[in-house]
Amino acid sequence: MAQRVIFHVDANSAFLSWTAAYKVKVLGEKVDIRDVPSVVAGDKESRHSIILAKSTPAKKYGIQTGEPLFQALEKCPDLVVVQPDYELYVEASRHFVEMLRQFSPAVEQYSIDEAWVDMTGTERLWGSPRLAAEKMRQRIWDELGFTVNVGISSNKLLAKMAGDFEKPNKVHTLFPEEVEAKFWPLPVRDLFLVGAATERKLKMLGIYTIGELAKADVKVLKKRLGKHGETIWHFANGRNADAVMPEPAENKGYGNATTTAQDVVTHEQAHRVLLSLCETVAMRMRKDGQCGGCISIHLRTNEFHHFSHQSVLHGATNVTSEIFEAACRVFDEMWDGITPLRQLGVQMTRLSREPYQQYDFFSGVSPQQCERKMRLDETVDALRDKFGEDIIRRAKFAQTPGEHMSGGLDKARRTGVTKPVPKEF
Repeated sequence: MAQRVIFHVDANSAFLSWTAAYKVKVLGEKVDIRDVPSVVAGDKESRHSIILAKSTPAKKYGIQTGEPLFQALEKCPDLVVVQPDYELYVEASRHFVEMLRQFSPAVEQYSIDEAWVDMTGTERLWGSPRLAAEKMRQRIWDELGFTVNVGISSNKLLAKMAGDFEKPNKVHTLFPEEVEAKFWPLPVRDLFLVGAATERKLKMLGIYTIGELAKADVKVLKKRLGKHGETIWHFANGRNADAVMPEPAENKGYGNATTTAQDVVTHEQAHRVLLSLCETVAMRMRKDGQCGGCISIHLRTNEFHHFSHQSVLHGATNVTSEIFEAACRVFDEMWDGITPLRQLGVQMTRLSREPYQQYDFFSGVSPQQCERKMRLDETVDALRDKFGEDIIRRAKFAQTPGEHMSGGLDKARRTGVTKPVPKEF
């Protein structure tokens, strides 16, 4: 049986690269922002102003993805700052995945800027795995105008780890026979699914490298880290049998969060933010034909302390008003009414394909009323799909500034609306 060949393809500094490619290839600009210290970041006046992507020259100033923009400007006062354009990124991502599907039909998109490609059995079409990867890398650059890293292995995990080796614009292999030499010497934090908290626990066990983790006693790891300990032990040994899945996995939950422009200090302010979040969460659930039976509220204070609380509902729903009512109830139970908040989040889990409701005689809510709410939401969704999200908004936002539909997804990514981009991009 032929060995599996899996590629992991990752666009280098995607948001900045896609912006640069659009400016150069489509708008005809002479200066390529990839060649100067530059970043993609939000509005300087907003608390959303963090670095989303950086150029290689910006990296030389010590600028890091995820750091506040004001800190980056202190490091490099002449830094070129470009605001994110999610309509462009959605379109660039679509072209990127379409290009990968020209090499193999088995493409699993992992995020907006990375994907796995099952290249097993394609040697007669594209040559050896490395040669095929070089052809893919070069074609993406020639036709789409941005660079990628390609990791090659016999499974998805090792392909992804290989793709994270030296960047940008490189092809790397990490087959099982190369694990000991290329993989095991790396810091344990470099391993997929090992975060800061797990790294600290592993170091307390004297485990600093991926190789030390691979050779550790799995029983000890399970005792200290639970099931996650066994998972990362298998990963450290290069084991992963997951197939490339061309269709995305079904959501296990729907959630959105937003960082507010000013601290939230009243229940009225908080309820407005929660309503805007419930609008987008419920809209996404209805679009996918899902209902939720458990709601979670996540809060972050202005001192960056995080806490959350959840409640099981009496049924499963995707009706905005019902989700909002539950969100307010949970929020009012958990917030002291004093501590300033900078971030609020709403999440719905316990998903069901069909709505259901437990009615009681004293609630005054009839099945007919619930049915009318569902039909109303569907009508609002149809209007927003046709004329845009701002065509209709709730009265609560009529006299109040701020987004009436907010959350972790930009409007372009929520709706899939994209700007017209020439085919050659």
